[in-house]
Amino acid sequence: MRGTNQSSVSEFLLLGLSRQPQQQQLLFLLFLSMYLATVLGNLLLILAVSTDPRLHTPMYFFLGNLSFVDVCFSSTTTPKMLATNFPRKSCMFFLLC
Repeated sequence: MRGTNQSSVSEFLLLGLSRQPQQQQLLFLLFLSMYLATVLGNLLLILAVSTDPRLHTPMYFFLGNLSFVDVCFSSTTTPKMLATNFPRKSCMFFLLC
C-alpha cells in the first residue's frame, strides 16, 4: 500500500493586516495614497528627464529607466494587494499569482 497524498490545493487564505473594518479602510487609504504618490512621482521624474535637454546624460537616462521599472512593478503588485484587502474575498487562487 502506497502512502501518497492525493489532495490538491488550488487556493490559499489571505489573513490580511487587520480584521476590523475601520482599520481596513484606514490601511486601504494609506496604501492607496502611497501607491498614487509613488506612481505620480515616478511619472513626473520620467517627464522631467525626457523634456529637459540638460538631463539627457547617461545618469538621468538610467534614472528614468529605473522610474519606469518602479511604475511597472508597483502597478502590478499594489492594486492586487488593495483588491484582496477587503473582507469580502479572503481567498486567492494560485492561478492569479
